[in-house]
Amino acid sequence: MSANPGATVVDLPASASAGARRMILNMGPQHPSMHGVLHLIVEIDGEVIVSVKPDVGYLHTGIEKTCEAKFYQQVVPLTDRINYLDPLSNNLCYCLAVEKLLGLEIPARAQWIRVLLTELSRLNSHLIWLGTHAMDIGALTVFLYTFREREDILRLFEAVSGQRMMTSYFRIGGLAMEPPLDWLDRVAAFVRAFPEKIDEYSNLLTGNPIFINRLKGVGYLSAEDAVALGVSGPPLRASGVDIDLRRDMPYSSYEKFQFQVPTSTEGDTWARYEVRLVEMRESTKIVQQALEGMPDGPIKADAPKIVLPDREKMKTQMEALIHHFKIVTEGFDVPAGEVYQGIECGHGIMGYHVVSDGTAKPYRVHMRYPSFATLQALETMCKGRLIADLVAVVGSIDIVLGEIDR
Repeated sequence: MSANPGATVVDLPASASAGARRMILNMGPQHPSMHGVLHLIVEIDGEVIVSVKPDVGYLHTGIEKTCEAKFYQQVVPLTDRINYLDPLSNNLCYCLAVEKLLGLEIPARAQWIRVLLTELSRLNSHLIWLGTHAMDIGALTVFLYTFREREDILRLFEAVSGQRMMTSYFRIGGLAMEPPLDWLDRVAAFVRAFPEKIDEYSNLLTGNPIFINRLKGVGYLSAEDAVALGVSGPPLRASGVDIDLRRDMPYSSYEKFQFQVPTSTEGDTWARYEVRLVEMRESTKIVQQALEGMPDGPIKADAPKIVLPDREKMKTQMEALIHHFKIVTEGFDVPAGEVYQGIECGHGIMGYHVVSDGTAKPYRVHMRYPSFATLQALETMCKGRLIADLVAVVGSIDIVLGEIDR
């Protein structure tokens, strides 16, 4: 049943009486492996999966509709909550979309700090994935290792923004504030030590025979199926499709950075593990390049009626105080029109479609998140496999239910 020659797939019974032996299992909605409030309706024949139907909506927040009642700048904190493992990428995608409508030119320093932080956010997301995925399979030690490094990243986020997770640090027009004086040195110390940590994860898992047997040949997804189902990010690249918007449609100065886009042709759960492991090494290189080439200059666009003035100016200059008061209380008008902005986040291609009617509040904000599309492929990957493989496959696609339900 699988095009993957290395996969072992159990043939479904062809007898007319087979249907009588089938059973419907409810997996969730309390999911044991920390991927969120996911409910899977699983039909099995003995131990063989016949179908998997995701039942979503348990985490629905109505964020898209809420955006219509907020000023443009007030939407930024809402974006953090959708993918709470990669919040800065959410901030960036939304800000880039609104900045397109406004025609703002973002200073180089702000763009490079955005790249640096979104790559740290990608590392944060992949570390959570690796720790929980390994724990799904029974490798508990790796979870402790990955959360050790995740804690270092969260401390960096807290130092620059005041928040560990929901940072809301990016602003329409730039950044909230200049990073603390020693912050870039702290980031440099982290990325110097991090490659050795990746080696530790690899030493614990890559040669582990139990881990290999649970992942290799399991959850196969062909390149054709991946594209047809809208899969993106590491699961797509693990199926042999070489697409990464950071390289192919660069934004926020990504064209100035050198990095490799890892791919695999195996298309199984093991390939998705390997691709993400290499991605962490490449993200580390991007952060190092950002530190080495960090430009000087402002961190906000020169747009006094859109971007909040510096605190000192607001306290000492009447014009700055007026701009601050009007932006906070009335927002700022955005020219009528619509725009789509896509970026490559840790889980895949994220996109924001923002429609403006010329007022200070968006007429419509629609969010395209990768987890929703990737979840469609779950049945294709699991059909004909054993029920014991289901948790391994769910872990390998790295879904976030905040993205799926919204």
